Amino acid sequence: MEQYAIKGGNPLVGEVEIGGAKNAALPVLAASVMTDETVYIDNVPDVRDTKVLLQSMESIGVQVRHDGRHKVVVNGGQIHSLVVEDENIKKIRASYYLLGALLGKYKYAEVALPGGCDIGCRAIDQHIKGFRALGAEVVIEHGLIKTKAEHLTGSHIYMDISSVGATINVMMAATLAEGRTIIENAAKEPHVVDLANFLNSMGADIKGAGTDVIRIRGVSKLHGSDYTIIPDQIEAGTFMFAAAVTKGDVVVKNVIPKHLESIGAKLLEIGCEIKEEDDCLRVVASKPLMHTHVKTLPYPGFPTDMQPQITVALALSRGTSIVTESIFENRFKYVDELIKMGANIKVEGGDTAIIEGVPGYTGAHIAAPDLRAGAALVLAGLAGEGITVVDDIHYIARGYEDFHLKLQGLGAQIELVNSDRELQKFKLKVG
Repeated sequence: MEQYAIKGGNPLVGEVEIGGAKNAALPVLAASVMTDETVYIDNVPDVRDTKVLLQSMESIGVQVRHDGRHKVVVNGGQIHSLVVEDENIKKIRASYYLLGALLGKYKYAEVALPGGCDIGCRAIDQHIKGFRALGAEVVIEHGLIKTKAEHLTGSHIYMDISSVGATINVMMAATLAEGRTIIENAAKEPHVVDLANFLNSMGADIKGAGTDVIRIRGVSKLHGSDYTIIPDQIEAGTFMFAAAVTKGDVVVKNVIPKHLESIGAKLLEIGCEIKEEDDCLRVVASKPLMHTHVKTLPYPGFPTDMQPQITVALALSRGTSIVTESIFENRFKYVDELIKMGANIKVEGGDTAIIEGVPGYTGAHIAAPDLRAGAALVLAGLAGEGITVVDDIHYIARGYEDFHLKLQGLGAQIELVNSDRELQKFKLKVG
């Protein structure tokens, strides 16, 4: 079983290149099947979730070719099945994006109920509401979401909650519906905007993405495109906090600073310095970290996917901090692992963590409970004294490409080990 072995205590220093956004790549890849023409997608992160989605697309007849590690060529002109239920697709949340894509193009789709990280209930009721508003029938049977329509007709849809997944799914289906669709209380996340830009590059007519009202004029068909995925906001934020917790000095390259404003604001509050250029940010942590309060919110608020990382930093900050999770109700499972490393955190009501700062972490044998918490625990190990071993790192591989190699490039003592023997060799090497 693969593990990360970490010797903590080194400040991270240097430059790190951020890859394409996983959360943008997944809906863009799904939407690429909505035309019979060839689509070229660049800056696709080479992570487990994108691999699983591409394998599932191939299973229904989509032609997929890799042109280098980060460019994917897709042709959906010979799809032979509208039922997506292979075992792999059940493991990722993004499986449901094929619903909107296939429903829009073929007016029919069956997709296995989605999986992903166990961070709480992520209902699909807003997806179903949106599809039905466009004229589709939707049922859940035998572990599949089944949706079909004689034809799709534009509609005025108000989302009860600002759901990224539902906004994306309804936007895809509405792109090939007849007439106009208005989505109110739409999600504003950067990957929603990226998908709208991609669909528009294929001939869609979508306006307002990035605001809470998206207007879509349906078109009869889409054409091929050559498109580049935006940089990953969450990967960038993770490395920004890696600098903070290790007292480091890191330049995070290939980013869109606008997407990182809420993350940068909190780093400034706790005492870091941030220097911004066109497509990079430098984070310097030369002073003791200070306490603050943070509440996760939909974009442009502080991202829920950065909540574990900021908690790791605040547990090393002077004073008392409070972190409130308002998006998912089961996102503090990693706290028990941090406590093993010496953190002083109490979770109340399932959605609030009260954090008393401690001088430092100590190494421990811990396990990643999900993707973002797993990455955050690695940061804790890098900041801690002694050896930390992280199990269940397959979660981290879902969304971070070459995570340990990029950290090594900043001076981290971290290795991927596959056996007790390799772990012992690492311990002997680092002393």
